[in-house]
Amino acid sequence: MLAGIFSIIIGMGVARFAFTSLLPPMLADYLSLTQVGVLASLNFAGYLAGALFSISLKNIQTKIFFFRLGLFISITSSFVLATSHNELLWLISRTLAGFGSAMTFLVGSSIVMLKLNLENKTKAMGVYFSGIGLGIVSSELLTQGILLKSSWESAWLWLSLVALLLSLYAYYILSFEKTPHSKEHKPKIDFSIFTPYVILLVLAYFTEGVGFVIQGTFLPNIINSLEGLEGFGNLGWLIVGVTGIPSSIFWMHLAHKYDNVNVIIAAMALQMLGVLIPTFTANIYANLLAAALYGSTFIGLVALFMNLGGQISQKNPVTLMGAMTAAYGIGQVTAPLYSVALIAHFGNYNTTLYLTAFILFIGILLLRKAKTLA
Repeated sequence: MLAGIFSIIIGMGVARFAFTSLLPPMLADYLSLTQVGVLASLNFAGYLAGALFSISLKNIQTKIFFFRLGLFISITSSFVLATSHNELLWLISRTLAGFGSAMTFLVGSSIVMLKLNLENKTKAMGVYFSGIGLGIVSSELLTQGILLKSSWESAWLWLSLVALLLSLYAYYILSFEKTPHSKEHKPKIDFSIFTPYVILLVLAYFTEGVGFVIQGTFLPNIINSLEGLEGFGNLGWLIVGVTGIPSSIFWMHLAHKYDNVNVIIAAMALQMLGVLIPTFTANIYANLLAAALYGSTFIGLVALFMNLGGQISQKNPVTLMGAMTAAYGIGQVTAPLYSVALIAHFGNYNTTLYLTAFILFIGILLLRKAKTLA
């Protein structure tokens, strides 16, 4: 489990979310807002490709190979940002970083679970998902410490070095000398599972993909753009990480006590509120609450949707999990593009946040409709 969490810190904390942490100084010094949107979209496209690819991997030795490849890509793609200002290299790097994140996180999770040899994986997966919050916190603390005395390029360099050190442990622990016996079967494509209820669930997960991206990409800058809150953005991002650590355990616990769809609706409603808070107040405490609402929901919602999808698909999860992953990924890829267009046109984040909240609201309506069909 520790090796798995180290892998999440490398693939998500460094290769994915450190970009958000370092966005304010990179925007001030090097990147334009349009470039940020394109880079974010490509990163999520790479993650989507990796996530869909990971579903087809069944042989454990193949999984280990791509997991290790993901570690290598996550580290080297971050090192590129530290050492190059070539725009093409950055585009390639962020795309590959997305793929590497998927390999370290998704493929790594299946290796962790097999190593633990657990039948009931729900509680263990809750602990595993906490690595996302730990990754955000650790990368944020490291980058902000370095920025006090040095540049964002130095921050990327140190992130790469720390990731390299952590990868040695993950590389050693998450391996098998012999191929273990596996009960996994060859994946089957079965479209009969797509009832109206399931289709609404998939569409709702698309809206959550959109809801995840805006704050996941721009939150420090959103807070910094508010009058009187300049410089508080990274504190908000640190709160995202701290509140994200227990979130999946908390939400999965509620899902076991109450109706799964109702719990998802509650989490999405809280996330929607967090999206809207910066549009109507510049109060520091309210906006730090918005960060907490985001951190405490976005990881938990992935766990909730995936858990519900697993319950529905039972022994043949490939088709449904692929569709849900694709829907979420498409939301992630498209959201940064409309965001930068709206931000550039209106000169602030409000319209983007309104639209994002509205899309989340549509997701809630879809889930309420799905409940009537269940």
